[in-house]
Amino acid sequence: MSTHANPQHRAYTWQDPRPTAEAIGQLSGLEVLQGIGKGTLPTPPAMDTLAIEPLEIEPGRTVFELTPAGWHYNALGTVHGGVLATLADNALGAAVFTRLPAGTGYTTQGLTITFLRPVTVDTGRIRCEGTAVHVGRRSAYATATVTDLTGRLLAHATTTCLIFPADGRQPARTSHHAAHGTGPTA
Repeated sequence: MSTHANPQHRAYTWQDPRPTAEAIGQLSGLEVLQGIGKGTLPTPPAMDTLAIEPLEIEPGRTVFELTPAGWHYNALGTVHGGVLATLADNALGAAVFTRLPAGTGYTTQGLTITFLRPVTVDTGRIRCEGTAVHVGRRSAYATATVTDLTGRLLAHATTTCLIFPADGRQPARTSHHAAHGTGPTA
């Protein structure tokens, strides 16, 4: 007797993400994300891989959704926590990005997520709403909730993001930093 289920197959396509990355130099974060939502800029491949869909994009707030599928599962028969964390990380980072000017990038410094209920295909479509709480010159903080479509809370997440020039330049050294050999470029 075999203990293995019938093999499943999944195929998907994605687009080259370079046009989106290049647009960051000319467009604000809000404009880049609106372009992704309208289909004028390619969706990031990680979102295509997990079938995460951006639904609402506005200054400081985003909504992303995902329909749980068997290929999202872990060995316990529930959606893997990493899938939910990726959904939350997308909504959190995008909420911050909507508040950034052209030529500015960000990266997640820290992500904290608390899972409150298991998610399965029976849960149905899930929704993650991200809100930028604070966006400064060098860092940002955002929160997110993951709910089912009835509003039942499934997970809660927070992030801190590092903000930087998208061209890779380091922040300018002050004369104090230069004199003492300290600072961001020391």
